[in-house]
Amino acid sequence: MLDHGERCAVRVAGQRERWEQIAEFGARDPRLPTALAGLVADLVALDQDAALPFAAVFDVVAVDAPCSGLGTLRRNPDLKWRQTPEGVADLVRKQQEILSGAARLVKAGGRVVYATCSLLPPENEDVLAAFLAAPEDFLPIFAAHLMQPQQIPLEPGAALRPTPLGSDTHALYAGGVGRHK
Repeated sequence: MLDHGERCAVRVAGQRERWEQIAEFGARDPRLPTALAGLVADLVALDQDAALPFAAVFDVVAVDAPCSGLGTLRRNPDLKWRQTPEGVADLVRKQQEILSGAARLVKAGGRVVYATCSLLPPENEDVLAAFLAAPEDFLPIFAAHLMQPQQIPLEPGAALRPTPLGSDTHALYAGGVGRHK
């Protein structure tokens, strides 16, 4: 995860309190405190709608993208009736814009972590695949590699994708890309 002294930005979807919730969860999970230790002190919270006063200066940018929320059906079963294909397509466009904006903040050797609470590939894998298809200096980062120091076992694959069946959590997606130049 983060080494001591790395600078981290969290680009949240209009929910500045979301990172505090993530940090609080990390403090309760015995495997995660080392990953989050010192992180909040080095945190720069960004609003998706605010102009950014700097460029590629961060080691890590975490994107908590606005999404359909379909990974939280257990808690919000009515979501499946409120989402439309058009609404998801609008979200995908917004997610792609946010990811591209976040990537501009990462310096060479830095990473962007992209997360949603959705199960839908168009909001997850497809957003990252479209980003990686553009002529940028990024490569995919495998979640298992990032979580290895915390000894969190993950299924093979590029992304973190827990589900209620396997982890007693809501479903979510987290994938990463790293700037190699």
